[in-house]
Amino acid sequence: EDLGVRHRLWVYSGRRGVHCWVCDDAVRKWSPALRAAAVEYLSLVKVGAVGGRNTLISPEPVGGGFRGVWAAPHPVGGGPAQHREALQAEFPKKKDSVQRWELLRTRMDRTRTGTRGAAQGPCYCDWEVMLQFCFPRLDINVSKGLGHLLKSPFSVHPKTG
Repeated sequence: EDLGVRHRLWVYSGRRGVHCWVCDDAVRKWSPALRAAAVEYLSLVKVGAVGGRNTLISPEPVGGGFRGVWAAPHPVGGGPAQHREALQAEFPKKKDSVQRWELLRTRMDRTRTGTRGAAQGPCYCDWEVMLQFCFPRLDINVSKGLGHLLKSPFSVHPKTG
């Protein structure tokens, strides 16, 4: 919507996940540079980028359903050292990952509301965890390549035909 795209076809591929084929004629004529810029604009999570994450303005897109996703043990990382150390001390006392998630979320909320733990400023570790686990990752090389355009009425991948 931000890019003015009106015609989208969502396809589940099984092996590769969900694909969004953009069917607008104007978008099909974009240059590779413009397509790359559009994908970069939509990319919140950059796989393998150190310190290259964009800031999530609001956790609402993934926040509501995240508690159910957080069902297995996960390492504690990121964030200021005082938060990490406190969480690592408290996590073993929690019986499951849902309780650990609630602990993390509550502590980070306190840093953002100015109550205890905010001396070092707000911390958004919980938002970053939600982004890493829930936000879709875009394959920039596939999305900017002209060989992956929708060719009406069929979608043809150049390598699989």
